[in-house]
Amino acid sequence: MIVKSLEIKKINKEINYFLLYGENEGQKNEVLESQLLPLFTKNIYKFSENDILANNEIFVENIYNKSFFENEKLIIIDQATNKISPLIEKIIEKKIANVKIIIKAGVLDKRSKLRNFFEKNQLTITIPFYEDTYQSLCLYAQNFFNKKKIKISNENINFIVSKSKNRLNLKNELEKIIDYYHLRDFIGYRDLLKLVNPSENQNIAVVVDDCLSKNKKKIINNLNENNFSTEDNIFMLKIFLSKLKRLYLIRTKLNSNQTNIDSVLTSFKPPIFWKDKDIIKQQLNNLSNNEIKIYIKKINSLELLIKKNPNLSNEITNNFIFETITNSNNLI
Repeated sequence: MIVKSLEIKKINKEINYFLLYGENEGQKNEVLESQLLPLFTKNIYKFSENDILANNEIFVENIYNKSFFENEKLIIIDQATNKISPLIEKIIEKKIANVKIIIKAGVLDKRSKLRNFFEKNQLTITIPFYEDTYQSLCLYAQNFFNKKKIKISNENINFIVSKSKNRLNLKNELEKIIDYYHLRDFIGYRDLLKLVNPSENQNIAVVVDDCLSKNKKKIINNLNENNFSTEDNIFMLKIFLSKLKRLYLIRTKLNSNQTNIDSVLTSFKPPIFWKDKDIIKQQLNNLSNNEIKIYIKKINSLELLIKKNPNLSNEITNNFIFETITNSNNLI
């Protein structure tokens, strides 16, 4: 069956198999996180098509086997193509109890075996995701700022959208702006010029996440691929501060409430996007509250140092990343 993304709430909850396809990755991720995942179990397993095809015996075993603690399980398959269609058809035909499958695919034409099977089968749901128009992206940005109770001119929204080009990039830019907004009382056009990068540029927030996750390989790749300006480095430090303060609050809640991490992340305000939860868990494993406080103190001094020595901004920031974030022993 074919269902529009706006009609998901009307879906029969007994349907267990979903195909999400199309070029709009941003909307696809949003629908998955905000509308589909809340309907399902917390026992979630993620695979790429390549992983499954490389060893489909492990995949099939994962579907059939249930531990004592698993009444239900949700399997998410990413980067799917027609190659996986025969295996999926066999699984669906067996109607395995308490197993739900969500398949994410790119563009599938009308001749696609995977798409045809899901569209014609009464036990499956197909949800197409078409690319946004310029107008729909502007509306998306306007709704985003309205929910955050932030006033912004139409001219500035048009500027953000023109630099983003698609929903996935737009969402990244909006989240970046919100991170910065918490540190300021007002955001004007000059701020946006510094904050909003063309879509082909690496998102600074990704560099920060890689550092806090101590992913040395990605850090090196990201820094080699980018030539950050003085303003970029100052903004990077502000993003460090924002994310470190969030980590500190999360860990404080964990320690005071003695509850599990998933409950804290789910109830945290402002809400944490589902794809960021695993990253945050990894960062919490890497950093103690004492280390976080030391980072925050050091970043405050680095920002002043960069402003006094703008010609050395890259050297100062890179030293902080490699000598501090990637090796916490230097802090103690």
